[in-house]
Amino acid sequence: MTNKPASTEVAIHELIAGRWSPRAYSSAPVSREQLRAVLEAARWAPSSYNAQPWRFMVFDRSADEVAFKKAFATLVPFNQGWNASAPVLIAVTAHTLTSKGEVNRCAQYDAGAAAMSLVLQAHALGLAAHQMSGFDVNAFRAAFELPADVEPLAFISLGHYGDVDKLDPVLREREKAPRQRQPLADIVYGGGWKKAF
Repeated sequence: MTNKPASTEVAIHELIAGRWSPRAYSSAPVSREQLRAVLEAARWAPSSYNAQPWRFMVFDRSADEVAFKKAFATLVPFNQGWNASAPVLIAVTAHTLTSKGEVNRCAQYDAGAAAMSLVLQAHALGLAAHQMSGFDVNAFRAAFELPADVEPLAFISLGHYGDVDKLDPVLREREKAPRQRQPLADIVYGGGWKKAF
């Protein structure tokens, strides 16, 4: 199952409407060219003061299985279950301090923008990408000896679409269910807090 378009209130670009977060992966490797393309897309994301605080740690099972397993071990058990076939994990991190040593209050926002660029490029290439927060931050930090000013934010699993029917029944049902979002009226205000747009 590779196509699961959003049911939007107004027409939006297919790249956005078509992007979704699958859990069924094939174990086929992602090519180095594809990896470089998704990372290049992330590189060109916007950031406050052009600080580019994001740092991506790539764990490619086909290139370094030891490092991949070390990163995989920090995922929560639920995420380990459906990522068992994923060929690539990408840790999204951010430098929390500016070059002047001050707190960069936009670091996480900017890293999120870069991550979104990455997953949109993955979708454009026909790859599956799923962002997740379910991992042991302290275990990851310790396993990879991150500097104190680098904050691990999320993981992105990346790969080729797999067979949905190989997922456990609960995840299979979720995978096949229609995508949902809150209505625009609930998330967009006009001219003041909770004022109708």
